[in-house]
Amino acid sequence: MSDPVWALSPHKNYANDKIRYIIRPIQWVPERGMQVDIARIQLLASALQAQAGNTDTVVRVLAKSGLSAQDFAPPAKLYSAHTEALFTRHACDELNDILFGARTGLQFSATSSLTAYISKYSRDLRQVLENANHFHRLIDPAIAVRLHESGNSATIEARWKDPSFSRYHRRTEFLMFACIARLRALTGIPIQPIELRFQHKVGAREEDYSKLGRFPVVFGAEKLEIILPQSTLDVPVPTYDPSLRQHLMEYGDRLLSENSDEKQTLRSRVEGRITQSLPGAIARAEQVAKDLGMSPRTFGRRLTEEGTSFREIVDDLRCDLARTFLKNDMGLSEISYSLGYADQAAFSTAFKRWTGQSPSAFKDQSRRRKLA
Repeated sequence: MSDPVWALSPHKNYANDKIRYIIRPIQWVPERGMQVDIARIQLLASALQAQAGNTDTVVRVLAKSGLSAQDFAPPAKLYSAHTEALFTRHACDELNDILFGARTGLQFSATSSLTAYISKYSRDLRQVLENANHFHRLIDPAIAVRLHESGNSATIEARWKDPSFSRYHRRTEFLMFACIARLRALTGIPIQPIELRFQHKVGAREEDYSKLGRFPVVFGAEKLEIILPQSTLDVPVPTYDPSLRQHLMEYGDRLLSENSDEKQTLRSRVEGRITQSLPGAIARAEQVAKDLGMSPRTFGRRLTEEGTSFREIVDDLRCDLARTFLKNDMGLSEISYSLGYADQAAFSTAFKRWTGQSPSAFKDQSRRRKLA
């Protein structure tokens, strides 16, 4: 059993009029080894219920994601990042609305995590983003952020620690829009990005994201980034408290030293390598094995021990991405190229083998659901 993860809850000590923090243990329950703050699924579930207008939809999406309402009710503080990805995807499917994750992200304002308190008591947004880079392992296990300054702009670059999560486009959109919302909530100012950039594509829906955010949103970019005016970094955080921040930073550093990075499964590492080879090509098993420092024989044996194979991973990833691309209303020729097929016919044959229906039939079904 792994070490417990700790959270902080504020308590007012009226004797000395200072905020004390009561440290309470929260049991780490691994699921694919990655946990995130419970406030995110609570927001997603609440937004889903509000948009659907009923609780039945929430119950269905929770069930599809392997959750129940009790799993994120108090005193729960953490849940699986993989579950979050599934919940966001299934919610979009249930609503026939690929913008749900992004729209909900813009509603994100606060959380009671340690890193949220560190941000709350930081001097300005530059310090907030420096904290996010330093404590990325405590914020999200799959993605980290890094700040770059150049000329009149500042770039928040998000990079995948676990590239297998890059297949979950709706979760990625939720997180990036939530990052913007969080900066706004911390400062009380409607910060406006110069541009938000995603690596994946959404076909003809790109303009819808720009309309939603009221700032330029670009898809198919080289990197996952938020571009801000350089002056944004100097925007102060009204709740700045240097002594509290220092206390929490020291505690956060101790947590980092006591809780090492969770090891990824071989499957996750393979998915990441395959994803990085896209679009236009699929990495070969021999090359992936070499990249991971294994002989082809050892590579195959290790995958067998995890109950899978390279071909199964490739097919699963291609099928998963194909469904997402079709729901994004991308053209079949573009999807075929993106997934490394020689032509559209080869892709169509594979998709029918995976799902029992042609890509066109799947696409028509998705369109009919949107009109229903």
